[in-house]
Amino acid sequence: MSSIALHPPLRVRRAAGPSLAPVLRHYFRFASRVAPELARRQAERLFTTPPRPRSVAPAASPARRETVSAGRHDLAVWSAGPAGAPAVLLAHGWGGRGAQMGTLATSLLAAGRRVVWFDQPGHGDSGHGRVGLPDFVQALHALVATHGPFYTAVGHSLGGAAIGLALRERADFGRAVFIGAPASMREHTLRFSALIGISPRVREAMRRRIEHRYNVRFDDIDRIDALGDVNVPALFVHDVDDAQVPFEHALRLSAAMPQARLLRTWGLGHNRVLKDAATVAAVTHFICGDEALPEVLPALPQPAPIY
Repeated sequence: MSSIALHPPLRVRRAAGPSLAPVLRHYFRFASRVAPELARRQAERLFTTPPRPRSVAPAASPARRETVSAGRHDLAVWSAGPAGAPAVLLAHGWGGRGAQMGTLATSLLAAGRRVVWFDQPGHGDSGHGRVGLPDFVQALHALVATHGPFYTAVGHSLGGAAIGLALRERADFGRAVFIGAPASMREHTLRFSALIGISPRVREAMRRRIEHRYNVRFDDIDRIDALGDVNVPALFVHDVDDAQVPFEHALRLSAAMPQARLLRTWGLGHNRVLKDAATVAAVTHFICGDEALPEVLPALPQPAPIY
């Protein structure tokens, strides 16, 4: 979409454990002073290497497995549902897997849709290595060419960011759903640098190297105003308690898009929203053209109690 990060706000690798975070920050603060180029290389590797999930969710349903080339990446792709049905593309986020979208895929298949999901570049069965948002966007364009047209595209976190940017590049999605999507590359890099302790000098050197590699400026990615030219029905789903991507990102992004609606959830965080039955049902209804959607989940009783 308009803005968005090369990946959503990064956490210290789960493999490293939270107790190592202070040690990591201490190391990068020291390295930023005495060996800034080494610090830049190591920070960039952290920034662009996806974490591997501890466990893999089962596939959404019996599906056809294929491989699709997207630039230098070979994507693992699954599809299910009637061949002639309206197609829905599901894109997971940073550090996830295609199967992470399984609850929504199952709901859409029950609604008679054809569903396509995949492992993002550098994730799961789509290989390893350093990747960024431009690789995610390239994957979407490749899947439109091989499995489209898509009536709707749904993206979680960085997957939503990629869908928004693809729409800015005139990808032919009839509708779009953004779940927990981030709104600023620059804000992300500031949060990342604070998390691991690199200096502003090292952070900016890292930014310049990544911009050169992908031939795109972070500030151009962050042009939320460009969403004003994306005139497709869109649903933004974001949890008020999302600790990885603050809720105000959804407010900014949805305000910029002419046909956007916002569904806020409570108590589900960044990832559990993907499995919540009420949220999945609302997203499915939107994809199927139902305009009578809630604005908040779980719905408050009427009249709402006084707190």
